[in-house]
Order: sequence, then C-alpha cells, then structure tokens
Amino acid sequence: MKLLIKNGRIIDPTQNIDLKGDLLIENGKIVGFDKNIEINDAIKIIEAKGLWVLPGLVDIHVHLRDPGEEWKEDIESGTKAALYGGVLRLACMPNTNPPNDSPEVTSYIVKKSKEKGYVKVYPIACITKGQKGEEITEFGRLKEAGAVGVSDDGKWVQNSEIMKRALFYAKHFDLAVISHCEDQNLSQGGQINEGIYSAKLGLKGKPPSAEVIAVIRDLILAKEAQKSVHLAHLSTKEVIPFLKWAKDEGIPFTAETCPHYFTLTEKEVDNYNTLAKVNPPLRTEEDVQAIKEALKEGLIDIISTDHAPHSSLEKEIEFELASPGMIGLQLLLPLSLNLVRDGYLTPLQLAKYLITNPSKVIRIEPPCFKKEAPAEIIIIDPEEEYILTEDFIKSKSKNTPFLNKKLKGRVKKVILNDNIITLD
Repeated sequence: MKLLIKNGRIIDPTQNIDLKGDLLIENGKIVGFDKNIEINDAIKIIEAKGLWVLPGLVDIHVHLRDPGEEWKEDIESGTKAALYGGVLRLACMPNTNPPNDSPEVTSYIVKKSKEKGYVKVYPIACITKGQKGEEITEFGRLKEAGAVGVSDDGKWVQNSEIMKRALFYAKHFDLAVISHCEDQNLSQGGQINEGIYSAKLGLKGKPPSAEVIAVIRDLILAKEAQKSVHLAHLSTKEVIPFLKWAKDEGIPFTAETCPHYFTLTEKEVDNYNTLAKVNPPLRTEEDVQAIKEALKEGLIDIISTDHAPHSSLEKEIEFELASPGMIGLQLLLPLSLNLVRDGYLTPLQLAKYLITNPSKVIRIEPPCFKKEAPAEIIIIDPEEEYILTEDFIKSKSKNTPFLNKKLKGRVKKVILNDNIITLD
C-alpha cells in the first residue's frame, strides 16, 4: 500500500528538516518527502494542512508498574496511553515488584511488551540488587535479556564507591546509567519543596540541596569514569551552574526534566492537593523559569514524563501517606508545545529533545523519515484545544493535577508500519 501525507509541516530532527510538504510511505516504509509529491499509483491520501508530521516521540522515563502493581498500570494500558500521547518508544523504570534486578524480570517485560504492547518498550534494569544500594546487579546478563540501561530510579545510589563501579561496569557493557538525583539523607521524610508552602501546610520539606549534592557527586564520578551519566527529572535552579561547569569541563552527561517542572509550581500543593505531590517536588516560579532557560540554552536537552501512575487508593488519603507521582504520557506533547509557543524552543529543537536526544541516551536508532526507515509517524494538531477528562486518559490511573483542565495540542493520527490509527 502507498500512503501519501499531503501538505503537512514535516519535522525530522535526525535530518534537521522542518518544511511544509508531502511524505510518501509504501508498505510500511518511508519512501521520501518533498515540497510536492505527484503520484498516479493507487494510493491513500491523508490531508495534513495545518498539522505537524513527526517521527514518533521517545520517552526514556516511564513507570509501567508491571510486574507487581498492575492495578495502577500495566504494560498494555501504559503503552496504550503512550500511543495516544504520540510516544512510540519508551523505556520503563525498574522499581517494580519484584524490581527489575534479574534477567528473568527483564525477559518478562520484553516478552509481555511484544505480546500486549501498543508501542516499543525498552527495559531499564536496577543498578543494585533490590535497589538497596549495596550490591551491583549482573549488567552483562541484564543486557543479554534486553536491558538498555541501569538505574535505581526512586532511589539514589548513596554509596559513592558502588556508583563509581557501576559507571565503569556500564561503560564496559555500553549501558546507559540513569541517576535519580536525590540525597535521601537530606530529603528523608520530605513531602513538598522546602519553603513557604511547607511552612504554611506544616509539612516537612525537601530542600533543593538534596538534588544539587547528588548531581555534583554524579558529575564528578562521571568525570573519573569517563562514562556519561544521565541526570533524571531535574527540578531546581540550583543545579544549573553545575551543569554549566560540567559542560565547560567536558564531563560526559545528559540532563532531563519533565513537563511539570517547567509548567507547575509548588502552589499546586496548596490545600493538600495530593495530585501535585511528586518526587522531586514542584518548586518555585524562579525554578520553573530557570528550567525553561536551561532548556533554551541546551544545558537540559531531554524532556521525559516520569509517568508515575497511582490509583485513588494511593492518592485520596492524607498528604503524608499519599504516594508521589503523576501520569504524563498523554501530557508530554501539549505541555512541551508551550515551550515553542513561549519562544524558548523552535519546533525542530523540541523534536530533538523529544526524539533524537533521548534515543542517544539508551543507544537506539531514533524514529526518522530517512528512506527505507520503518514508518513510525505521528500527525498532530498543535492548535487543538480540549479538556483532559478521565475518559480521555488511557492509563488505568488518573492522577494528574491537569485533570479537567484545558490543554492545547493533540495527536490526531499514528502510522505504525502499514497501520493507520486514528485517535478520536
């Protein structure tokens, strides 16, 4: 079958392409793109005037809760939410139950993803057994089972000697190392950002220093090991000077933030709103602005969701007992588009932050529009406005402070190989 997408804004960050034109697909593979493609063969045409046509997004920070907490999310529901959010490849974090610290769990995720997944899933395995920070897992066997990286996400590897060895081992096995940057000695028991609202609500705060100290330590170890470390979900302005220092020093690292850290402030937790409880916590307006500036400068050049589903059982309880986290797979695109609307990023830069740069971290070839590449295409309307209702959300869990709020920007169609999926 030949498929022609007509009159769209074609954006491919792998080729630095941003043009209005047509994209031709045949038998599930890219044939090419041009300003105007005339073809007489039997063909299906999709009119994309006013729409953007991009390769599928890549999210390297997703919690699928499978195995062990399938009442919150599972591989099938999580990948369906990803599909509706335009995320056609994702990496899932290892803090499952049991944690992904063995080849058996990794193999389970790979097998179930192939059987039930709507999109491609890449497992991230644990750095340490049981995420206890004491004994390194078997990186080689985990990679053989399908792991593309290691992380103790949800916990920081407190022991610097173990983290240093993990970087050296990961370098040998060519695995990504993703760090949850939070010194628990400083943040232990913290509920929200340390500041005005923690004082007002009588809740123990998490200071920015917990994130900053972890970032500095990991950057220094990355320098010694000459192995890149990926700094996950950065949230505070206090880390920015150290990212600049690391760039100047030539230290290998990548840095990520999430849409809620450049969109929301700690004000969201007022009145003990557990939907806004997240880890690291939402911070101040100054922090939000600093994160946006860091994205503009390229100090942070990856946007991921940290999609963290929780059922009402974990959210509709006392604030101190509520689990931190919010869903994000269907929010990634509309919230990130605000960076373009506000002039911080161009559409092409945003596409790099959502497609090519995250792909580099986990060492995969990104979706693209190069000739003969498999069709992994999303067609989006950047201007469509709609209300985020529970019915719209495809995750099992609905935990987001954006619930019943207006969003702008929506995925209209997905083309996967020779399948055309209309998302209504």
